[in-house]
Amino acid sequence: MLMSASDKRIVEVSADSSLASPTEALAQALEAVLGKLGAAGAAPPHLVSMTWSGPDPAAIHPSNRAIDQERRMVFAGFRPPLTIRRSGDARIHVEARAAVPLSPPPSDPVYRNYGVMELGRQMSPRNQVPDMGALFRQWTTDGARARARHRGLDLSYGPKRDQTLDLYRPEGVSRPPVWVFIHGGYWQASNKEQHAQFCDGMLQAGFAVANIEYGLAPETPLEAIVGQIREALHFLVREAGNLDLDAGDMHVAGHSAGGYLAAMCACDEGMPPVRSAHLLSGIFDLESLVPIPFGPILGLTSADIARRLSPCHLKPRHNARIAVAVGAGESDEFKRQSEEQARLWGAPKSLVVDGVHHFNLIDGLNGGVLLQQQLALSSPTPA
Repeated sequence: MLMSASDKRIVEVSADSSLASPTEALAQALEAVLGKLGAAGAAPPHLVSMTWSGPDPAAIHPSNRAIDQERRMVFAGFRPPLTIRRSGDARIHVEARAAVPLSPPPSDPVYRNYGVMELGRQMSPRNQVPDMGALFRQWTTDGARARARHRGLDLSYGPKRDQTLDLYRPEGVSRPPVWVFIHGGYWQASNKEQHAQFCDGMLQAGFAVANIEYGLAPETPLEAIVGQIREALHFLVREAGNLDLDAGDMHVAGHSAGGYLAAMCACDEGMPPVRSAHLLSGIFDLESLVPIPFGPILGLTSADIARRLSPCHLKPRHNARIAVAVGAGESDEFKRQSEEQARLWGAPKSLVVDGVHHFNLIDGLNGGVLLQQQLALSSPTPA
């Protein structure tokens, strides 16, 4: 498995799957490869090449959205050169090659008191969940079931393939207020379809829900993603009459990467006005990402760019109500950034929800203290 090469060691691992569905088989093989890489001391940023093979190469080509999503779920935005081949059997095979530095990175602080390795751990919520694959599969199943109850799906708000939104309507309500939900995934993975189930609480409260999709990094840099969210909100305002919405009563919420994007909705002067923004487990100081591998993937190639795009250095627009929440099981840095963002924007103290981590925090949008916080925030008069 291991070979020496200059100042790096080369790790080569492989896995295969015989599941009938090519998409599910590829997902299973990718997850197995990730586990083997981790056991060998390697991680997705160390990847230098991958090879996939199957009986029909087109069935596992990442130009297919489902295949691309499976790759993103496992390896996020890390894109080593990929070769796809026809296999000689009915199985899906994945081979990966990684180059791991022989020496650990320096421990000198690169952001606040954190060295590179500890900062990476602080900013990686996946560390809080033992099996991310199982969690994402459950989200996919639950999201599909919830989404099937609605008709206003995949409305295009811009020219790019991923510039779509789903519109869920409350029963028997004419011109309802609008609650915009923006999903997470470190701006590199996941989709709106996996989050439909987290919108039921606001639907039952009488809000229409706009569940927004957007392009993902590295193909869509972070600044361009902000621009796409801006286009989505303008679409809702422009088409409010045709969609029977009260876009003058618009509220936005987002989780993780979406928490950042919701914050930008509240402070970007190019966005339509929003009455409130609910910031859930967001990243608000992008300088925390510059020293670690996520930064370049997102287009954060300097501290200057990060500061310009960071909500902690911007001001919320007049009359936009703000609330912030984070899970008690999250990292110290995620909790610090939420607490600091609430303080900087004059919001109530960040809500720390007991008994939850980064990912299951949003279960609370359908009941409990998180939904209570959202309903108080979006009520006609401040709580």
